[in-house]
Amino acid sequence: MIKRIILVFTVLIMGLSAPNMVYAQNYDREEQINISVYEKLNPAIVSIDATLIDGVSAGTGCIVSADGLILTGSHVIDDCKSVEVTMYNGQVYKAKVVSKMGKNKDLALLKIEPKSPCQTVKFGDSQTIKVGQKVLAIGNPFGFAGTLTSGIISRIDYNKNKIQTDAAINPGCSGGPLVNTAGEVIGINQSIYNPDNNISNIGIGFAIPINDAKKFIEATKISKK
Repeated sequence: MIKRIILVFTVLIMGLSAPNMVYAQNYDREEQINISVYEKLNPAIVSIDATLIDGVSAGTGCIVSADGLILTGSHVIDDCKSVEVTMYNGQVYKAKVVSKMGKNKDLALLKIEPKSPCQTVKFGDSQTIKVGQKVLAIGNPFGFAGTLTSGIISRIDYNKNKIQTDAAINPGCSGGPLVNTAGEVIGINQSIYNPDNNISNIGIGFAIPINDAKKFIEATKISKK
């Protein structure tokens, strides 16, 4: 009888506590880095939809100032009639084009008027990057906002001033960040190599070094004064 009462009491306690049980999840070091970088950076990454005369262009952007200045690729918003920016939390803003560079540099700045200060990305130094170092990319491939991919720096093209990576970059990722494991943006994703006209990633993508973007942003600020 006593044993039966103890058993029933134990079952009742388990039944009451089960919904509130928290299961610990162990992550290895690489997973922890990925999670940490993503959670820190994703709120500062936006999706961009530009309405063109003959369709829509989609891309990604990095918020670079708390008042809503956004860095992206100029080809994302070339010849646009209007631009909409969607924040990580789903808020949508109309954006205006502040400045853009030519196709070789392929950088542009947009401006929104946010309801509250925005979280911003942190820039690294593309002068110190090394072939073989791990990188992450966050973007809006095919409309799947907030997508994280990982890889390495595969090559640095000093003549064309491009960073080559095998981190998956697909249509919609243009203008998004290439990031080191400290969560610093070291490049702005631009294009993929697709000799067979396959529009999806084949492991060869290119980013513009962030030091170029820093110069562009500074020059734009000076010109607007």
